[in-house]
Amino acid sequence: MSALFRRRRRSSALASYFYGHVRNFFTHTSSTAPLIEATGLYGFNHLKTPKGFQRFVDDAIERSNELVNYISGMPSAPHIIQSMDEISDTVCSVIDSAELCRATHPDRVFVEEASKASLRINEYIHYLNTNHSLYKAVVKAEEDAHLLSEEAQRVAHHLRLDLEKGGIHLCNEKLGQANQLNMDIVQLCREFNENIITDPGHVDIFPASCIPKKLHHLVKPIYRTRSGAFRGSALSASMKEKGFQLVTEPNTLSSILQWVSDAEVRKMAYVQGNSVPHANLGILDKLIAARHEFAQIMGHNSYAEFAVQSSMASSPNVVLSFLLEMSEIVRPKADEEFKAIWNFKREKSGQLCVDLEPWDETYYTALMKSSAYDLDSSVVASYFPLSQCLEGLKVLTESLFGVTFHCIPLAPGESWHPDVLKICLHHPDEGDLGHLYLDLKSRNNKHPVCAHFAIKGGRRVSETEYQLPVVALVCNFFGSKPASGMLNHWEVETLFHEFGHALHSLLSRTDYQHFSGTRVVLDFAETPSNLFEYYAWDFRVLKKFARHYSTGDIIPEDMVKSMLGAKQMFSATELQRQIFYALIDQKLFGEQPSSVRDTVSLVAELKRQHTSWKHVDGTHWHTRFNHLASYGAGYYSYLYAKCFAATIWQKICQEDPLSLATGSAIRFKFLQHGGAKDAGDILNDLVGKGILNSRYGSIIPDITSLSHEMEIKNCYQEQHGF
Repeated sequence: MSALFRRRRRSSALASYFYGHVRNFFTHTSSTAPLIEATGLYGFNHLKTPKGFQRFVDDAIERSNELVNYISGMPSAPHIIQSMDEISDTVCSVIDSAELCRATHPDRVFVEEASKASLRINEYIHYLNTNHSLYKAVVKAEEDAHLLSEEAQRVAHHLRLDLEKGGIHLCNEKLGQANQLNMDIVQLCREFNENIITDPGHVDIFPASCIPKKLHHLVKPIYRTRSGAFRGSALSASMKEKGFQLVTEPNTLSSILQWVSDAEVRKMAYVQGNSVPHANLGILDKLIAARHEFAQIMGHNSYAEFAVQSSMASSPNVVLSFLLEMSEIVRPKADEEFKAIWNFKREKSGQLCVDLEPWDETYYTALMKSSAYDLDSSVVASYFPLSQCLEGLKVLTESLFGVTFHCIPLAPGESWHPDVLKICLHHPDEGDLGHLYLDLKSRNNKHPVCAHFAIKGGRRVSETEYQLPVVALVCNFFGSKPASGMLNHWEVETLFHEFGHALHSLLSRTDYQHFSGTRVVLDFAETPSNLFEYYAWDFRVLKKFARHYSTGDIIPEDMVKSMLGAKQMFSATELQRQIFYALIDQKLFGEQPSSVRDTVSLVAELKRQHTSWKHVDGTHWHTRFNHLASYGAGYYSYLYAKCFAATIWQKICQEDPLSLATGSAIRFKFLQHGGAKDAGDILNDLVGKGILNSRYGSIIPDITSLSHEMEIKNCYQEQHGF
């Protein structure tokens, strides 16, 4: 959201067993339990039918207009801020519900109505963000800051800045231009993301023997006439050659690159998968131009300058300085890893003169990890049935926060699919803290997203009433292998990552929805999610829930050590890749030259400069990098978060990751504040010295902990003679 308002089929008995086990483990009901009254989606009575979205929007607009009229009368500063926050809460509930429905609901009629609702409410938000009466009231409230609480003062200040980011303070002519560009940007981002889904690319592979049997579920059989066969005659089976068509969407492409031994097949898949969607080359050019023009109207030299002005970094020069320093530090170890992969390929091929190609990386690094640590991903997955992974989330909440984590019945009409679970977080002294919907399995027509949706933000309604947060955690586990019921470890890490976001929303206790949970500055938002990834790798945590689906045996400690060793093997290469992505994002939305920008050439040059790998001519991987649309000069925030999380883990969590003392520090010094406190103050209060550095008056992360974790500091010190 912009400016003021941010933002069942079972394939096998085994799958039924795992699903039933999840339900039985978390559900505690009895035959005498009271009947639950029917409601609509997510507990909103309006959403009992698809058409209910129309009334949902109508009522939101009606209530918001009442509040707009009230605010226009210039009441006291506290009432202005409270009313503005209620408007935000009202419209955000509609938007977030509509987006969740669009991403997950199996009924296309619901999805279509949600899409209409999204368009209507966004049009209304445009009206709110250009309403001068609201702007004047917010300015008045900020001027009367002495009448406000500390958090309300912060809300007033941020509301004014957010409205001005939409251009409300400009003259009518420039405001009109800014509004049109904003709408153009929204549409271009939507087209960019839709093209990624609708045009994933495909490649035909012959013969069929090139594709290992364990990947056949990812491909579609195809046939062609064998050379020499007479096309005019009826073809017998022997005259047809079987092959496979594979769709080069990211997950399938990753599996092909990892498991297919035929280098030519990997090359075909890599080139095709990194050359779509072609239409996004033009869309991206238009998006860059529109964002740059918008930024200039707003008085900035670049969109990057506009985007990061209110972040901890505050300046694109600071971001670039941070990224270039990280690139220099990681380069020596990344080059060592590249050389090791190259030598391994030469050894395997028996050829001294052989090039290491980009389509070789995933294949050979997987072989090297397997060889060094004797790891079988399917064996590792056998310790992570979904039911046990949810037990892991339960262990976290109970051990860290003293909070119970249990499933409660869904009211008729509340759920959008039989797989959905509803979780209540309950504290013995504080009562219910919030509710969490879990929709974790992939299915047809479900958007391939792993994300957390804040359906309702926490906010104080009165002195005695607090609106509890309601969150949905959505993942796409199992893919086309639902019978397994088990997660790969990278999926476990993803689950813990998204749960970190959910906890940020569920455990924050801000007075205003405007600052609830993840509504924080851009380069702070990913810190909780990165922190909770560590819990998915620590044996002291894993032994509490990771049990073999058949024997019930706890995951062996030696296996976890091997998993960590394998993770560390190419950590510099992975970090280098993330730096490269962030540099692309910064450069594309940085200061623009007068001539038309060639994004393919820019990306190719950045890859040559900042990675150990070469660019493949004809490819344009960045046209399927959806973060260019969703973040726009903000992707560096993942690296900020990675550094912050490493420091927090080492200084706060590592010694005793599941203790109540650790949990109290995380909850009361960090998560509960949402965006109601300055991000730098939160981090300093939590960790003390050694998490932040100052540069040019801005904040960058201290990289010491991450460097120590990745064993890259020594390389840097040796390189510079320290």
